[in-house]
Amino acid sequence: MTATFTALLLAHLVADFLAQTNAMVEHKTKPPVFALHIAIVFALSLLALGGTWDAALTVAAAHLVIDATKTWGLTERARNTLAAFALDQMTHLASIVAVVWLWPDAVNTSLWSPYIDLLLAPAGLACGFIIAVFVGGHVVGLLMAVYTAQIDAAKGLANAGRMIGQLERALIFLFVMMNETAAVGFLIAAKSVLRFDTAAQGQKEGEYVIIGTLASFGWP
Repeated sequence: MTATFTALLLAHLVADFLAQTNAMVEHKTKPPVFALHIAIVFALSLLALGGTWDAALTVAAAHLVIDATKTWGLTERARNTLAAFALDQMTHLASIVAVVWLWPDAVNTSLWSPYIDLLLAPAGLACGFIIAVFVGGHVVGLLMAVYTAQIDAAKGLANAGRMIGQLERALIFLFVMMNETAAVGFLIAAKSVLRFDTAAQGQKEGEYVIIGTLASFGWP
């Protein structure tokens, strides 16, 4: 069950946070774009399960129902909230658990069965990395959305804040995996120094930087 859950979780994370581009998210209400996303979910689940097509098809069908409900059942404003994102991901996780319960040996009896001992640890690390870096970035972005309109974001480079956040969470993940947690403190100090000028521009900018930094560092 552990191997099957890890495989499906990795497939879900890649499909939702790596393979799904911003353009796909923006145009997801268009049936061809929506169908492409579900096809990617099915293909990645089938690959992760080593060819167990019935379990992969069930995961894709559940993903279709969940995403369709969110895409066409909620307004654009309601969809782009932290609460909607959390509920969406918890529902996806519940569907994965249900599939694992129905097909506990999906991976053990698949093409990957001879290599489970070699693949399980790297797959788990990949899941942790994606959750720390990319899922965390989405969560922080939704959390900060209410404050972004209150500051002048045009002064910085486009998408620079997102890239900085991804890099710092990737470094934190690496430090934790290496059992070098003390290095996280130096990373916080370094960012504080580099962000000092931005924070000094005004109270709003300073508070924005502090909230964003603490949220980003606290996620991993």
